[in-house]
Amino acid sequence: MSPFSAAAKRRRTMERALLMSRKEWTRLGVMKNVKAQALNLKAAAALLALSYRQAKRVWRRYQDQGDAGLVHRSRGRPGNRGKDSKIRERVLTRYQERYPDFGPTLAAEHLGREGLKVDHDTLRRWLLDQGLWSLRRRRQKHRQWRERKACFGQLVQMDGSHHDWFEGRREPAGLMVMIDDATNRTYAQFSEQETTRAAYDTFEGYVRRHKLPLGLYVDRDSIYRTDREPSVAEQLAGQEPLTQFGRAMKQLGVKIELAYSAQAKGRVERRNGVLQDRLVKELRLAGICDLEQANRFWEETFLPELNRRFWVKPAQEADAHGAVPRDLAEVLSWEEERIVQRDWTVAWQGRWFQIESGHEALCLVGRPVTVRQLRDGAVQLVREGQKLKCRELTQRPVRAARPQPLQTSAPQAKPEAGHPWRQFALGVGQGRQFWRGVKARARTARQPSRGLRSASATLRPPSGPGRAARKAMSMNNKKKGTFSPELNRGHF
Repeated sequence: MSPFSAAAKRRRTMERALLMSRKEWTRLGVMKNVKAQALNLKAAAALLALSYRQAKRVWRRYQDQGDAGLVHRSRGRPGNRGKDSKIRERVLTRYQERYPDFGPTLAAEHLGREGLKVDHDTLRRWLLDQGLWSLRRRRQKHRQWRERKACFGQLVQMDGSHHDWFEGRREPAGLMVMIDDATNRTYAQFSEQETTRAAYDTFEGYVRRHKLPLGLYVDRDSIYRTDREPSVAEQLAGQEPLTQFGRAMKQLGVKIELAYSAQAKGRVERRNGVLQDRLVKELRLAGICDLEQANRFWEETFLPELNRRFWVKPAQEADAHGAVPRDLAEVLSWEEERIVQRDWTVAWQGRWFQIESGHEALCLVGRPVTVRQLRDGAVQLVREGQKLKCRELTQRPVRAARPQPLQTSAPQAKPEAGHPWRQFALGVGQGRQFWRGVKARARTARQPSRGLRSASATLRPPSGPGRAARKAMSMNNKKKGTFSPELNRGHF
């Protein structure tokens, strides 16, 4: 065995037997050189950055106790700042009684409110020692970091979180969360579902508190993006089809950016995680099981403390929020186009609205108007930005029936086969069958023959030159002595 292998083996054996820090290991090497008389204490003190008196004390402990004499005397003893074992037992007992599913950080905050002050890292170590907490590491995918926006209100991330916020005390609800990208300032509202109405209410609450942001960063939910094919007018204008929320943001001048992954809007996703952990437990401790009470608790108690703790100073002090428009409630609505009918009524969702006569100068018949439904249920008719005066009809207008022509006499019935009208001579009143036979006989008589033309052929009106043909026929008849004025005239 080489000297290097033997030294490495001895070092591993010593490490297993005695735990030493890097500083203590360095002292051991110097003291060995002093023991081998390769160094004196004065040189050893200079190497260890110690005074001569301290080097003498270290050398004396090494001589008396060996390698263990160089280990710090506080190793293995409780620290001066350590918690008493009774306090530790009280904290762990209270944690198991009231906060068994709380994380170390949140549990330390609540324990501090009860007078049991303990650092969250200390509580985490205690919980790990007792097996009450475990480290959870997840496989991570590499993401590109994005720098925060510089100004407050420049970009606000918005997302809905449908969760069992009340832990079975009521049905699961949705929480629409908005967080500023530059400052982490948060706003949210509870609602039954993540809908366009919930997005409108939350956005209005944010605007009333902080004014109008410049942009929104949202996911690709159906509230913000539609799969509808663009209409012909949208194709000609080069526009994408908009949802009701997208149309409202376009009117307000708020730009919407769509994220392609949940990690892209990580701030609001992480804030949802914090709320699903902390807010759920706070609602449980407060005994809240109603949306109205939850929104009041959020506004008055939880939100101020949340923004105080997690607020981040922006890169620039400027506020990028815009002014609040006066017609904000009208913009945050639902709009559809309908055509005005000839009786100046508009049909929409099975309801009928009568436009007042004061708008005759607009010539609205056959033209489109916008039907706007506000969140309070009111309905407005708008034409090119002008609100029209109208009233809702209690029932659908009944269209006037078209006048039917009056019958002066009863329709004549078709004569039967034995009717006297069908018995006249020469086929008078015989009907279609009689005249079909006459035409058939005439066609047979028009066939070419050797002699004169048949008398039935003269029944057909003359064609061609006419006058020349009749003259030739008359001369022929005179020669044969069969002249007939009736045949010469071409009729009976």
